[in-house]
Amino acid sequence: MTKNTSKIFFLFLIIHLFVWTLIPSLTNVNLPLDTIEALAWGSNLDWGFNKHPPMSAFAVELFYQIFGSQDWAYYFLSQIFVILAFFVVWILSKEFFKNENYCLISVLLLEGIYFYNFTSPEFNVNISQLPFWALSVLFAWKGFKDNKTSDWLLFGLFAGLGILSKYLFIYLLIAMDVFFIYMIIKKQINFKSLISLLPFFLILFPHLVWLIENDYITITYGLHRTGTGDQNILDHFLHPIIFLGKQIGILIPFFAMFLFALSKFKTKFNFKDKKLLFLLAINIIPIILMFLTSLIMGVKIRTMWMTPFYLFFGLLLVYLFQKRIDLKKINKFVTIFLLLFILSPMTYLYVSITKTDKRTDYPGKEIARLVENRWYKNFSNEIGIVVGDEWFGGNLSYHLSSRPKWFNKLDKNFENLGKQGGVIYTGNPKVLKEICPGVFGTIRPIGICMIGSK
Repeated sequence: MTKNTSKIFFLFLIIHLFVWTLIPSLTNVNLPLDTIEALAWGSNLDWGFNKHPPMSAFAVELFYQIFGSQDWAYYFLSQIFVILAFFVVWILSKEFFKNENYCLISVLLLEGIYFYNFTSPEFNVNISQLPFWALSVLFAWKGFKDNKTSDWLLFGLFAGLGILSKYLFIYLLIAMDVFFIYMIIKKQINFKSLISLLPFFLILFPHLVWLIENDYITITYGLHRTGTGDQNILDHFLHPIIFLGKQIGILIPFFAMFLFALSKFKTKFNFKDKKLLFLLAINIIPIILMFLTSLIMGVKIRTMWMTPFYLFFGLLLVYLFQKRIDLKKINKFVTIFLLLFILSPMTYLYVSITKTDKRTDYPGKEIARLVENRWYKNFSNEIGIVVGDEWFGGNLSYHLSSRPKWFNKLDKNFENLGKQGGVIYTGNPKVLKEICPGVFGTIRPIGICMIGSK
């Protein structure tokens, strides 16, 4: 390896950021589904939404206020979240290794996991978790090691923001609790760590109030996504096996890279080593919990849900096998890394160009232009509200120049109609045509009903 490890690391971050912002910006006609969905929520911010807590919507809305409807900005946002997580992995690695080369390998290995490259252009709740997952781990470790109040408070803050990204974040927090309880029993830590609960619940309080007021709709949605209620006995065995099989498949490139860095695949486990116990807890326990969830409930675990779970896998393996890594003969590892680093964006480029029936090929900007032209031929006021699903309605909300607020349905929000301006309904063309009191039109496959002031 080299003495200029830090320079190589930051060069890697810059190139990763540039490549994974540029390629989707050049090849995609439209933003991906989950990003449009977050933008729809962001147009009408609340402390929660029908599918998820609000952090992903907060992030995209911040970028919308700065950049507007510039697609590249949201690919850029996604990569900022990814490289922030990489940077925190790098910082934590320095707590475990004296040699920065090991820190670098711990991060570079993550390019062997497609969550952090091929699927990363789509900003969503899984990507939104990444920096908070990494920062929670960092300050949990620093809190355990130094027992400083500031570290525990930061741990609670980032843990709360992680839950506001996605509820599955709790699997990491349970894993940390297992580690902390064990260390309390061993008298290696005291109850000062409980101060982290203060910022944690302060951050979560508005969302918890929203959750109660909205009949726990996000929890209901999450259970629905797993297929809860439709299981048979076989599902309790089949789904966990499928889950494990997918995880092995995802990690094949990762392990291929790592094996080329080793002189021998042999190590010793010292279960008195606090660093090792911590790394095992944050890496292995969350995966075990996901497996047990599938096993006990008989539910499907969707692959993308595992996005943040492997952030510290490289650090764990490098720590375990550091004595077997020959830094003087690391060329094969570097070759495999470069191959994957180049192959992944090239594959994305190829798929994006050759396949023309993807969500990212949807002509959202053109449809919004047609809708806007027809609107101003019939009405004098601005478009204030778009009603419909997150994809069709969300695309209009994002692309229309007035940036109307998005609603899944108006119901109790009907009083906003007069204050916000005109409204556009999107949905089933046959149904809308029958009930539309304004101007009706069709842009396949949806119908559009416009209601405004003449």
